[in-house]
Amino acid sequence: MTIESDPSYPAHWEADVVLRDGGTARIRPITTEDAGRLVSFYEQVSDESKYYRFFAPHPRLSDRDVRRFTHHDYVDRVGLAATIGGEFIGTVRYDRIGPDGRPASEPADEAEVAFLVQDAHQGRGVASALLEHIGAVARERGIRRFAAEVLPANTKMIKVFTDVGYQQKRSFEDGSVHLTLDLEPTAESLAVQRAREQRAEAHSVQRLLAPGSVAVIGVSRSGAGVGAAALRNLRDSGFHGHLYAVNEAVTRDLLDGVRAYRTIGAVDAPVDLAVIAVPAERVPDAVAACGEHGVQGLVVLSAGYGESGPAGLARQRELVRQVRSYGMRLIGPNAYGVINTAPEVELNASLTPAPMPMRGRTGLFTQSGAIGIALLSALLRRGEGLSSFVSAGNRADVSGNDILQYWYDDEATDVALMYLETLGNPRKFTRLARRTAAVKPVVVAKGGRHTPAGHVVPDTRLPEATVSALLRQAGVIRVDTVTELVDVGLLLAAQPLPAGPRIAILGNSESLGVLTYDACLAQGLRPLPPLDLTTAAAPADFRAALAAALASEDCDAVVVTAIPWVSEHALADDLADALREAVAEVPGKPVAVVHVELGELVEALSATRGPSPTPAPYAPYPPAPSNAGRDETGTAVEKPPAGDRIPSYPAAERAVRALAEAVRYGQWRRGLAEGGYVPEFEDVDEAGAAAQLAGLLAEVDDGAVLTLAEWDARELLARYGIGVRSALPAPSADAAVRAAGVLGYPVALKTTAPHLRHRADLGGVRLDLANETELRRSYEELTDALGKPAELQPVVQAMVPRGVDTVVSSVIDPAAGAVLSFGLAGVASELLGDTAHRLVPATDRDAAGLIRSIRAAPLLFGWRGSDPVDTPALEELLLRLSRLVDDHPEVIGVSLEPVVVAAEGLSVLSATVRVAHPPARGDLGPRTLPSY
Repeated sequence: MTIESDPSYPAHWEADVVLRDGGTARIRPITTEDAGRLVSFYEQVSDESKYYRFFAPHPRLSDRDVRRFTHHDYVDRVGLAATIGGEFIGTVRYDRIGPDGRPASEPADEAEVAFLVQDAHQGRGVASALLEHIGAVARERGIRRFAAEVLPANTKMIKVFTDVGYQQKRSFEDGSVHLTLDLEPTAESLAVQRAREQRAEAHSVQRLLAPGSVAVIGVSRSGAGVGAAALRNLRDSGFHGHLYAVNEAVTRDLLDGVRAYRTIGAVDAPVDLAVIAVPAERVPDAVAACGEHGVQGLVVLSAGYGESGPAGLARQRELVRQVRSYGMRLIGPNAYGVINTAPEVELNASLTPAPMPMRGRTGLFTQSGAIGIALLSALLRRGEGLSSFVSAGNRADVSGNDILQYWYDDEATDVALMYLETLGNPRKFTRLARRTAAVKPVVVAKGGRHTPAGHVVPDTRLPEATVSALLRQAGVIRVDTVTELVDVGLLLAAQPLPAGPRIAILGNSESLGVLTYDACLAQGLRPLPPLDLTTAAAPADFRAALAAALASEDCDAVVVTAIPWVSEHALADDLADALREAVAEVPGKPVAVVHVELGELVEALSATRGPSPTPAPYAPYPPAPSNAGRDETGTAVEKPPAGDRIPSYPAAERAVRALAEAVRYGQWRRGLAEGGYVPEFEDVDEAGAAAQLAGLLAEVDDGAVLTLAEWDARELLARYGIGVRSALPAPSADAAVRAAGVLGYPVALKTTAPHLRHRADLGGVRLDLANETELRRSYEELTDALGKPAELQPVVQAMVPRGVDTVVSSVIDPAAGAVLSFGLAGVASELLGDTAHRLVPATDRDAAGLIRSIRAAPLLFGWRGSDPVDTPALEELLLRLSRLVDDHPEVIGVSLEPVVVAAEGLSVLSATVRVAHPPARGDLGPRTLPSY
């Protein structure tokens, strides 16, 4: 089972997976050392399951069977096992076969596959997970089809094959069902895989947030310490399940009024969740005890792991391996804890003391305990409740991706707030965030942009601008600070989405109205002239003005500004009631309040006053039910329904920023509804490109990168309809003249040396040379100024129609996948970082948005009277390049620079293409948990 004992052992096939019920299992290749495990596994399988596997009674495995099922060459014969606690719970095997159905070797591309799952674990999705992984292995080994024989009565296994989404054929022969599966991933198989991933990972989080019983391990007898605090918070939150305290030195039946035990194994009932608060060196024993007792999940509050240095990081990796070996999931270590305010649960397994946060429609995830405390405090002060809260600490297992999977179909959560220091797997995060953002807002504040030396948060290789662009493409609302996170979250949780950027402004201060107007312009909104109600305005005046603004067809949202009256406290409640009445009278548009030194108004606006207004028919979120938290005495605390609350802000800039994010998110949602498509180009030669790449990489070692020669790059790009202008070498002035004779005047003379390439500002490019005399003079000037021809590597190229010089590129990032980029050519754009990015494959909407999202985009559309360029041709080029890198993962980098876009058409003047052998498993590989 180790590489040392078998050098051919494919360690990269090992993977941890989440099963359908939320538990985990490890999938790995079967080795010669597994004979005992295989026999033990088989003895626990029912006679019926054995009959279904072998089509005859097969009570035990013979020595020959054991040898056959444990000896593999990992090419033509492969076996995988799903394990929990080191023991087999399911196996799958394929044998390569020829056209006659008998054993064969390469190049045969078909294999017979068979499964066996322990009866106690059937129905958990074990066979489906094994099929995903054995399919990926088979594709890696050149197998394109699976054949399977299944008895008609074995309906469960038939369903495993038919539900996977692969193209398949089915027939009935000799008393059995014969199935043939094409292993090429399809849109349907990918959708099935991702739907299973979502259900499994969401269920794994649900088991952590809604346990039927909780044990706190590490509760001190004195009542001091983290464990005792966690126990008190669980007890005082009104947790509806069974609660146990564990302390190995306990001498009485109760600790803090909770039933106490020396070990978790002594608890004579199931335990769903264990909160571990013991020193790091004692955590492995606690985890082992939990695993043996059948605990489903852990929250590890203990510190001393990845945050403490290399030794702690090694300890953390071992912790994850140990936890997963028992089929459990882990929040932490170094976690702050979890909260679930659902009325049937009321779980506070965190270090947040009473009172329990109010029940609300906002979910909150943080990687930092300190930030979590700050966010909880800010939300509480401003009257916002929570549906769930997870502070994952070192995020060794359960991450923001898992929480997004849970929130996606959690009916109790309408808005997702996340503080992240790393994205973990950006490719998966953007995919999940895009799907979630399509049904509810996802607001992210990301720390760690500039990681100081020695900080525990690993730096990312993705440029920050790229991260932001990818998040925007996924519909994520990216904010810069935790204050903005709360500001935006409050607005989205309490108000409908604006239908557009037109903002009405009204209030009792002309100056504050002007500040709000300026803030709107700065955020790209379209403010209407502020309506000054004067300082003499009474609450009734505010009500009438707000109702009129909401009823107007000329605005999409309203900002109300207010400064204190002489008698602030007496009028705060009246003003809050007046504003709520106006919103109730004309619902459907968002309202935000900007106040100056009106603290009482903040409290009044977040409190319930009378019946909740009827939500607008097109409101993006369902109305929140009347929900209760608890105060210090355990008395239920009602949180106002979303429609009854109006968010307030102490500064115009903060209110407008939140409103602008809501406007942009609403635009993204509407654009998503309109859809986009990845066009098919009839002139694409995908097969020819694949053959060319296979030939080019035939002599390239794994891990090595090959930069294609100019002619190879031009040939490859041409297969996808991307033409690159020829450039003829000019090692001498005479060669330059001959090249110009071939191309025809006028021509351009330019250097291609790496230090001068694409640097026209350094004088390495001479344009519009109309004849031999001009060409020779320019050649002499170039070599005199910059160096010898051998250093400059000059080339001659035919002139193309004048236009705007741009750069189109794509690169495969190990974390984010294929990224398509666009910007204008030149040092100014490079210096300002004015480049836009989109994930591949790009849709037509992505391509159109890409060229319009750079700051210099007006240059493409006729800025200052210039002719607009051919943007449709540019969009087509972007889509063709996207298609190339999506079809061929061997293409890891393409740079087209410059691309001159004229009024009609465009010209690609230079191209660099880098290729390498693709990784064994890419985006279409089987679902796995991050490895450690």
